[in-house]
Amino acid sequence: MKKLVVGILAHVDAGKTTLSEGMLYVSGAVRKLGRVDHQNAFLDTDALERQRGITIFSKQAVFTLPTVEVTLLDTPGHVDFSSEMERTLQVLDCAILVISGTDGVQGHTQTLWKLLERYHIPTLLFVNKMDLDGADRAGCLAQLRERLHDGCVDFTQEREGETLQEQVAMCEEATLERYLETGTVEDGDIRHLIRERRLFPCWFGSALRLEGVEAFLEGLERYAPIPDYPADFGAQVYKIGRDAQGGRLTYLKVTGGSLKVKDLLSGGTGDAGEEAPWEEKVDRIRIYSGERFQTTDRAEAGTVCAVTGLTHTRAGESLGSARPMQLPMLEPVLTYRLNLPEGADPHTALRRLRELEEEDPQLHILWNESLREIHLQLMGEVQLEILRAIIEERFGLSVTFDTGSILYKETIAAPVEGVGHFEPLRHYAEVHLLLEPGPRGSGMCFATACSEDMLDRNWQRLVLTHLAERVHLGVLTGSPITDMKITLVAGRSHAKHTEGGDFRQATYRAVRQGLMEAESILLEPWYDVRLEVPAAQVGRAMSDLQRRGGTMEPPETVGEYAVLTGRAPVAGMRDYAAEVAAYTRGQGRLFCTLSGYEPCHNAQQVVEEMGYDPERDVEHTPDSVFCTHGAGYVVKWDQVKAQMHVESGLMRREEEPEISESQPRREARYTGSLAEDAELQAIYERTYGKVERDAFRPQPKAPARTSLDESRYNVRTQNRGPEYLLVDGYNIIHAWDELKELARADLSAARKALMDILSNYQGFRKCEVIVVFDAYKVKGNPGSVSKYHNIHVVYTKEAETADNYIEKVTYELGRKYQVRVATSDGVEQLIILGHGALRVSARMFRMEIEQAEGQIADLIAQNNRKNRKLDQLQYRLGGEQKA
Repeated sequence: MKKLVVGILAHVDAGKTTLSEGMLYVSGAVRKLGRVDHQNAFLDTDALERQRGITIFSKQAVFTLPTVEVTLLDTPGHVDFSSEMERTLQVLDCAILVISGTDGVQGHTQTLWKLLERYHIPTLLFVNKMDLDGADRAGCLAQLRERLHDGCVDFTQEREGETLQEQVAMCEEATLERYLETGTVEDGDIRHLIRERRLFPCWFGSALRLEGVEAFLEGLERYAPIPDYPADFGAQVYKIGRDAQGGRLTYLKVTGGSLKVKDLLSGGTGDAGEEAPWEEKVDRIRIYSGERFQTTDRAEAGTVCAVTGLTHTRAGESLGSARPMQLPMLEPVLTYRLNLPEGADPHTALRRLRELEEEDPQLHILWNESLREIHLQLMGEVQLEILRAIIEERFGLSVTFDTGSILYKETIAAPVEGVGHFEPLRHYAEVHLLLEPGPRGSGMCFATACSEDMLDRNWQRLVLTHLAERVHLGVLTGSPITDMKITLVAGRSHAKHTEGGDFRQATYRAVRQGLMEAESILLEPWYDVRLEVPAAQVGRAMSDLQRRGGTMEPPETVGEYAVLTGRAPVAGMRDYAAEVAAYTRGQGRLFCTLSGYEPCHNAQQVVEEMGYDPERDVEHTPDSVFCTHGAGYVVKWDQVKAQMHVESGLMRREEEPEISESQPRREARYTGSLAEDAELQAIYERTYGKVERDAFRPQPKAPARTSLDESRYNVRTQNRGPEYLLVDGYNIIHAWDELKELARADLSAARKALMDILSNYQGFRKCEVIVVFDAYKVKGNPGSVSKYHNIHVVYTKEAETADNYIEKVTYELGRKYQVRVATSDGVEQLIILGHGALRVSARMFRMEIEQAEGQIADLIAQNNRKNRKLDQLQYRLGGEQKA
C-alpha cells in the first residue's frame, strides 16, 4: 500500500485538532469522536495541551484509506511554538492548511503560507466553521485567491462540472492546451499541478459537525501527490523526545530504502558547528498513533517512526542519502533570566535544561560565566509559561523568570574592510575581510575571493570555518550581527610560525575591526499585527498602537467590529494583549506574528540604556597584535591598517562630486570606464600579475609581406559581435534609492521595476542585456534563464551566487565580445577587470539610464509633434474636399 505523510497546520483556534479528530473518526481509526473543549482529543496527549486547549507538541496518528496509508502529523498552531511546526514541515509529502471560515486569512496563516512556499510543500485547504454565522463562502474564496494564491480552486463543486475543470486548467498553460483539445482535465494533471504548487484545492465544511470531512478525505486520496523514494537508505530527523520512562526517542522519516532493528547508523561531520562523527545501533522502532505505539522490525521508505538507542542524533539532521534539512526561518526574539530555587546547583540545573534545548533547538539556553546566571531565549510569553510547568513537572524545580528583554541584532549600512593581525612571538597570521550589508533576513554569508598564490587553500578554508563557528557580536549593544556577507579578500601565513589557532585570532579581530569602522545599524524584531476591537474602541486602539511605535492601515469595519492591521515592534507589544482584553472587556482580540528584524525605532535610547563599550569587551577585541624585537605588542583598531603586511587590493570609495542641474549632462556610457580603472588595474597587476586585454586592445599591425605564401601568415579578423551588459540585479536594487525603498515593501516589485527599466534601455541601446539575481539559498534550485521582453533574466542555481555567475560568463564572453558589468561590488569589480571586461558603477549606470530615458522622451515628443502636424494636415485636406 502506498504511504503518504500529511501535516495539518492552522492559525490558533481555526479548528485544526477538530478536523484531525474528524478525519480519524470518518476513516475508522478511532471509534469515538473526541473534542478539544472536552479534553479528550485523540492527539492532545499531554496534560498541558488538554488543560490549555492548544497543541504544544507535534504528534502523529496513522489511518488507512482504501488505497493509501496516511500518517497525519498534527503541528502546533500557536505562534510561540512555530519552531516545532517548522521542523515538521520538512518531512511532509503534502500539507493541509485549515482556514477559519469566520476569520479568514489571519496573520499567522500568512506566515505558514510563506513557510510552505519556502519548503515547496504541496498544499490542500480546508475552510472550517462554515456552519457559523458570518461565514461567507464566496468572500472567503476571494480572500484566499487575493492573499494566498490565485490557484485556490473550490473543489466542493461536482468533479465533472465544466466550471471546476476550467478553473483547474487555467492554472497552467500546458494543462489548458490539453483541456481545449480533449475537453477534460485528468487526475494526473491535477496531481501534477498540486505537486508544482500551481493548484491549491479548497474544501468547505464544518469539522465539528463532520460536514465536508468525507469529501475532503476522498479528495486527499485522489489528488495528493505521492513521492517516489530511492533504494538507498536515507532518513530525516525532525524531533527529539522522551517517553514516559524518560527514554530518548529520535523521531524520523525514512526517505529511502528501509530501516531495520540493529542497523548501524552514522552521522556528524566534525565540521564547524557540528558534532563529532558517531555510529550507533537502532534498538527498537516504534510506530506511534496518539499515545499508543506498535513496534516493528522494519520501516519502509515513507514511514514516520520513533527510534530508541540513538543518543547523538539531533533535530534537523539528515542520515544516509537523505537531502540536508534547511535551517529554520523562525527564531527566538525574547530573552529571560532563569531564577533557580534556593539551594539549587546552577550547573546541575543547566545540564538538565540541556535536554529541553535538545528537544527544541530554537530554545537557546545560555550560561553567563561572569554573572553565573542561566539565560533563555524563546519566542513568547505563552512558551515561557509552558516551559515553567515542564521544568517543574520533569525536573522538580520551581523556577521563576525575570521580566525579560528583547533580542536585538546589528548589521552595517555600507561595505567596509576589516583587518586582523596576530603575531606574538613564534605565531603569525593576517586576515583581510570585506564586510558587506545583505538583504534584510538573509542572515550571515561567508565567501572567499582570495588568490591561492597569496594564501593557501587550507588556510582559506580555516578562515571560513572560524567565521562560521562563532556568533560575532556588534559594537553598538554587543548583540549578534546578521544580514551580512563577509568575504576573505587577502591574507598571509608564515611557513614556520603559523598555527591553526593564529588564524582564529586574526579572523575574529578582523571582523571586529571592520565593525568598529563601519556605520552600524541596530535591528529589533517586528510583529505583523491584527487587532479586532468593538467599533467604539477603535480610536483608543489606534492611539495605543501609534504610541507603541506601530504603523497601521486604515481600519476596516466587519459587522460591529473594527479591524486594524499593520506592523509594530515587539518591544512595544509585549504586554498589550492583556491591556486589550481589559479595555474591551474581553471582546477584543490581538494577533501578533513575527515578521522579521527591522531598524530599531528607538535605537539611540536602547544603545544608551545598554551602555555597551566595545573596547572593554576583551573577549571580542578589535585590536591586533604585532611583533618587534622578539616581543608582541598591541596596536589599536584605528591604527592597525597602517601596519598591515599585505595589501588587499580594495580601493577606498572616494567622495564623488554631485552634478549640478545647471551643468550639461555628458555622455556617461563609456566615460570613466578605462580612466577610472587605471588605478584598480595597477593594483590588480601588482597583486596578481599582468592583465591581458586582447579583446579590447587594437591588434598590432602585421609585418610587411616578403612572400606571397599565404600559409606563412595568420590574419585574425576582429569579432564585431554585439556588446554584452551584465547587471548584478540585487546589487543595483540596493544601490538605487527608489528601488531600495520599493524592495523594503515588495522585493518582487523591485525586481520587475528594474527589469522594465533595463528593457527600455536595451531597446534604445541595442546591446544584449543579462540581469542576474541570486537564488543560491533555494534548496534544490537548478537555476533558470528566461526571456523578459527583450532582455535575459537569470536566477542562479543552488550554491551559486550572482557574483560567481557573472565571473563565469564574463570570462567566457570577454574573449570574443565587448562586455560591461554594472555593479558596485568592490571585489567583483576587481575580478571582472582581470577577465578583460569593463565595469560600470551603480552611480554611472544610473546616469546612463537617465540619459537614455531622456533621449527616449525626446524621440517620443518629436514623433508626437509630427503626428499632430499630420493629423492637422489630414483634417485640412478633408475639409477642402468637403468644400
